[in-house]
Amino acid sequence: MRAAMREREELRERIVTGRPDAVDRQHRLGKRTARERLELLLDPGTFVEVDLYRRHPGTGSGPTQHTDGVVAGGGMIDGRTVFVYAQDFTISGGSLGSAHAAKIHKVLDLAVETGAPVIALNDSGGARIQEGVMALDGYGGIFRRQVAASGVIPQISVVLGPCAGGAAYSPALADFTFMVRGTAQLYLTGPDVVRAVTGEQVSHAELGGAEVHSARSGLASFVAEDEESCLADVRYLVSLLPDNNLDPAPVYPAGGAGADRRPALAEIVPAEPNKPYDMREVIAEVVDDGEFLEVHEHWAPNVLCALARVDGQSVGVVGNQPLVLAGVLDTAASQKAARFVRFCDAFGIPLVTLVDVPGFLPGTEQEHTGAIRHGAKLLYAYCEASVPRVQVILRKAYGGAYIVMDSRSIGCDLSLAWPTNEIAVMGAEGAVNVIHRRELAAAADPDRLRARLVAEYSAELAHPYFAAERGLVDDVIDPVDTRGAIARGLELLRRKRRSAPQRKHGNVPL
Repeated sequence: MRAAMREREELRERIVTGRPDAVDRQHRLGKRTARERLELLLDPGTFVEVDLYRRHPGTGSGPTQHTDGVVAGGGMIDGRTVFVYAQDFTISGGSLGSAHAAKIHKVLDLAVETGAPVIALNDSGGARIQEGVMALDGYGGIFRRQVAASGVIPQISVVLGPCAGGAAYSPALADFTFMVRGTAQLYLTGPDVVRAVTGEQVSHAELGGAEVHSARSGLASFVAEDEESCLADVRYLVSLLPDNNLDPAPVYPAGGAGADRRPALAEIVPAEPNKPYDMREVIAEVVDDGEFLEVHEHWAPNVLCALARVDGQSVGVVGNQPLVLAGVLDTAASQKAARFVRFCDAFGIPLVTLVDVPGFLPGTEQEHTGAIRHGAKLLYAYCEASVPRVQVILRKAYGGAYIVMDSRSIGCDLSLAWPTNEIAVMGAEGAVNVIHRRELAAAADPDRLRARLVAEYSAELAHPYFAAERGLVDDVIDPVDTRGAIARGLELLRRKRRSAPQRKHGNVPL
C-alpha cells in the first residue's frame, strides 16, 4: 500500500507540476499556467478538481498526457461556489479533443445541476486536428450546453491567449467575456488563412485582439491590462451576480440610501439641453460608494451599461451618455443596451434607466445597417423585462428614443423626472420648423416669429409637468433626491411578480 501511495503521489506531482520546459515557454509568452490562473481566481485551498487523470485513450490519433490539456472542477469565490475550466496551453497548445471536451461537458452539467456560475479560462490553439470530427463533436456539445444554461446560470468567459476557429463561439455565447490586452486573440480564421484567401495582410492583434473586440465588434465586455487584474475583475463581477436565475444576488448591508441627498447632482447636469456632461458622474452619485462595473465601456459609448448596488442590492444601470454623439441611440448602442437589459431580467436584477436622449442617430448608413431592427431589440428587451424598473428622465427625452428607454408606455414601473425634463416628439425648435414651415417661409422676420413659436410650443407641450399631468411620470423630483427616490422605489417594487404568457418563446428581432 505504501508503494502504491508513493507512486500515486509522484504521478499527481508530475501532472500538477507539468513539464518544466513547457511551463517556462508559457511564462516567456507572458502568460500564467492554467493552475496558476485558478490560484488567482479562486479562494485559497477551495479548488476541487475533476478528471485529473483523464487522457486520450492513445490510439494514435492524439496525445496521451493526463488532463488532456484542460484543468476542470469547482471552487469558491468569496465563499460562493463556482465551476471552472482552464485550458492548459502547455499540453498540445490546449487543443480540444474528445477527452478534453468531455471534461468541459461535465463541468457545465455540474454547474447547471447545482445552480452555480461557470467560468471558462480560454487559452487554446483550437480543435485537435488529429482527432478530426470528434473534436468538432466536442465543441458542439459545449455549445449545446451553453445555450441550455443561458439564463439559468451566469456564464463568464475569459480569453487569456488564442481562442480560434469554432472555439470562438464559446465566448460569444457567454454572458460576459473578458480579454487581456496583448495576449488574447479571438477570431474564426487566423491571419494565415485570411492572407491566403483574401490577400489581406493582418496581424493577430489587428484581426482579433482585445482592442478590436472591445471597441469594434462588441464581443469583449471587459478588457484588462494583465491576467492578475483581469481575474480580480472576474471575482468582482461574480460578487454582483446571483448564483442562478432562482436565487437573489448577494445582499450587502443597507446604508440608508432612501434618505440620502446628493447636492452634486444639481451641479453635474447643465440645464441647457445641448450642453454635454458625463453620465458616469451621475451614476457614481446614485449607486453605493460611487462604485460600478461598466460593461462594454469602449463599444457604443453613447450608452452606458453598468452593474452596481443601491442600498446593498445589485442593480443594472442603463444611461445615455451626452459626452458621445450627444447621447443618441444608434445600431450599436441599441444592441449593447438590449443584451444588458435581457441579462438583468433573466437573473432578477432590477433596472434603473437614466434618460437624456435626443433621439436616434439619423442618416442613410444607420437606416441601411438596420437602425429600426436593432432599435426594436432594445424595445423588445424592455417590454419583455419583468424585474423592477425605475426610469429617471434627467433632461430631454425625444421621439422614439424616449419610448424605448423604458418609458411608462412599455412597462416601466416607476417614472421619475427632474424639473428640467422635456418629453416630446422632438425639440421645440425642430417641432416649430416642421409645424409652421409655411408661416416661417412667408414671414418678414422669420427668426423673431420662430422664437415666439418655440416659446409657445415649450410652454404648452414640452414643460416639465406635461407628462406628469397625464400619468406618464409619477413624480417630478429635486435632482439632489435622485438616489433616495431610486432606493425607495426599488424597495417598493422588491416583491414584484409578473406572470409570462404561455408560449414557447418570443421571436426577438435578431
